Amino acid sequence: MSHEAYIESPDMKKRLYKRTLIIVVLSQIFGGAGLAAGVTVGALLAQDLLGSDSFAGIPSALLTLGSAGAAMIVGRLSQRFGRRAGLTAGFLAGGVGAVGVVAAATIEHVALLFLSLLVYGAGTSTNLQARYAGTDLAKPAQRATAVSIAMVSTTFGAVAGPNLVDVMGRFALSLGIPALAGPFLLGAAAFLGAGIVLWLFLRPDPFLVAKAIAEREDANRAASPSGPASATPVRGRGVIVGAAIMLLTQIVMVAVMTMTPVHMQHHGHGLREVGVVISIHIAAMFLPSLVTGVLVDRIGRTAMAMAAGAVLLMAGLLAAFAPADSVPLLIAALALLGLGWNFGLISGTALIVDATPLASRAKTQGTIDVLVALSGASGGALSGMVVAHSSFAALSLGGGILSLLLIPVVVWSRRSPAPAAAGRGAQM
Repeated sequence: MSHEAYIESPDMKKRLYKRTLIIVVLSQIFGGAGLAAGVTVGALLAQDLLGSDSFAGIPSALLTLGSAGAAMIVGRLSQRFGRRAGLTAGFLAGGVGAVGVVAAATIEHVALLFLSLLVYGAGTSTNLQARYAGTDLAKPAQRATAVSIAMVSTTFGAVAGPNLVDVMGRFALSLGIPALAGPFLLGAAAFLGAGIVLWLFLRPDPFLVAKAIAEREDANRAASPSGPASATPVRGRGVIVGAAIMLLTQIVMVAVMTMTPVHMQHHGHGLREVGVVISIHIAAMFLPSLVTGVLVDRIGRTAMAMAAGAVLLMAGLLAAFAPADSVPLLIAALALLGLGWNFGLISGTALIVDATPLASRAKTQGTIDVLVALSGASGGALSGMVVAHSSFAALSLGGGILSLLLIPVVVWSRRSPAPAAAGRGAQM
């Protein structure tokens, strides 16, 4: 069906918006399972192959560096060819990377492991970029809620993934593959499945339809007696604030999360306990999204960003001072860590969507996700070094203090004059 039909019919546009959310939800369920593999055992796999805790943060850094490169490519592909092409390419690359990790672990080839983790990062990046697809046809007051619907669906796969660590490990051993590579078998199937779902069903492409509608509206304004079309400019302040919120929350979350499995293993906890802690952390990253999205749309983007800083501080304090043998307190700390990240990501994403026109939106989103991924890479790479030369408590406490920088960022955004954001949902 041509885009013209959706331009002429608001009802068809509304139905396409709802259908797009369903397809994105389905792809996110698969993508969440793929995302969980690297989070749960990536650091342990590197530790096993390299024999040193100092390099345990390298997998997280490589994943996020790969995620950065993929974010740029996926954003540009989406801007030119639509979400369907960009997201499918990203997920398929992630699946190939997961296969490479399994091969590297099997033959104990460190260089191949590092290269494969870079490619695998494309899947994690694409899993996050899929959240933007739900906003393309959303009204301004629905944008945060649309992001949240995409994110909450990630929970199902992301929580199941870490809890299948033991099962996939035994399955891998039955195939002659190291147990720690088992979750990456699941990751390969999950990312490839997400790519196939989007390629087959995300049509017509919501981003291309939204662009066609915007172009028609501009043409109509140009032809009207009131004067020429006035394209919405990029609101630089909104982009800067939204990006800063996501950068800070990503650094803190990745740094603490990366070293938690290593910290637990040092204190006698097995893969099952690690899987439980990480699965609850990931659930807290995504499951509250429906409530978070509504709050962001109703009480404001920057209010929820300040809440993110407060929650991340509590997470850092609890992780720093909780006894290492207390799994319940580690669960609580990692749950708060995930919740703070959730608040920051959804509020920051909504600010960026509010501030960018369709003519450059996907490209801008991809560029910002590059910066977010690089910030995560920095947090992941430095986390192992901090723990090796200090302690997990020092890392957690430092992350909590760093999250307080969200408050001056929000204060600056409120004091600076900025164009009013469209719609009730854009209230600051």
